[in-house]
Amino acid sequence: MAVEVDIRVPVGRPLPELMDFIRSCEDAGFHGVGIHDHHHSGRDVYAALTLAAAATERLTLYPATTNTVTRHPLVLAAIANSLVEIAPGRIMLTLAPGFLSVEKAGKPQARRRQLGEVVTALRLLLSGHPALVEGQELRMNNVAAPAPKIFILAAGPKMLELAGEVADGVVMLVGLHPDGIEAARQHVRAGAARAGRSAGEVEEIFIVPTAVEDFETAREWPRRWFRPGQPFLDYPSVANLRWLHAAGIDIPADHRPEDLSPELAARVCDAFGLFGPPEYCADRLLRAHEESGVQRVFFFPSHTAETGYDLPAADVTAFGTIIGPRLAAAERVATGA
Repeated sequence: MAVEVDIRVPVGRPLPELMDFIRSCEDAGFHGVGIHDHHHSGRDVYAALTLAAAATERLTLYPATTNTVTRHPLVLAAIANSLVEIAPGRIMLTLAPGFLSVEKAGKPQARRRQLGEVVTALRLLLSGHPALVEGQELRMNNVAAPAPKIFILAAGPKMLELAGEVADGVVMLVGLHPDGIEAARQHVRAGAARAGRSAGEVEEIFIVPTAVEDFETAREWPRRWFRPGQPFLDYPSVANLRWLHAAGIDIPADHRPEDLSPELAARVCDAFGLFGPPEYCADRLLRAHEESGVQRVFFFPSHTAETGYDLPAADVTAFGTIIGPRLAAAERVATGA
């Protein structure tokens, strides 16, 4: 397709039921599935990924997103390596400082330096080399191939630079406006330059908030609260406002969502993600592909803290019936196939 599309699947149902849903994502034509790493859900993401690896044939599978606080680097490496043995070529890791997982565990988020050290160590361990973490040499036997790629999830400029410096790729939440994307890419390039790398070595996945429904309903999302004290546009990071500013949309950090006008909310939605009927969502993705070379996205269905574990059935149906076929048709026209 012109744009490859992954989707966030929360651990919102018992794992056997979740496998049926993940198989429906593959049937709908998604490129990949990222699953929550939320210990407090009572369901382990890597058990889910193991079942999904055995139950699917084509999907790229990964945690969305795991952290380096509640899981030791050698444990993460062994888990990823085991998944590669089940589904070679279909596994990757995404890492971040941690949000709800570490919050619920009563731990602070990982510092950038710690995260960078672990990403570097994982890339070494998974390619069969020893690695140092906090002065301790780590080694892992029985290394499987191909080694899974390691992505950093980034919303703010310093995390984008870290991804450019140490990771195979970056999963970035910066919206779809070309000016916001270019502002974010400048930080990835800066990090890559510090490490003597080419920015072209760093793969991109764009997190795309979605609300695949009629315009009137979809465009209400920026005017909602994610949870008490945290506006929708501040989730998972206030850096969202930085990239909206780069797109020419200024929203105060202390804004109250309900005070945004419907007209401003509509502008935010167009710059921030996919908020509208399926046909519009497909065309918006194609516009991002044309304007900014966006090639892979991660559907992040809009939710509140209370609805965060609802399965995105409407997004899967819309993708399978309208969005995916529209993207595929555009690709055939572009290639003359």
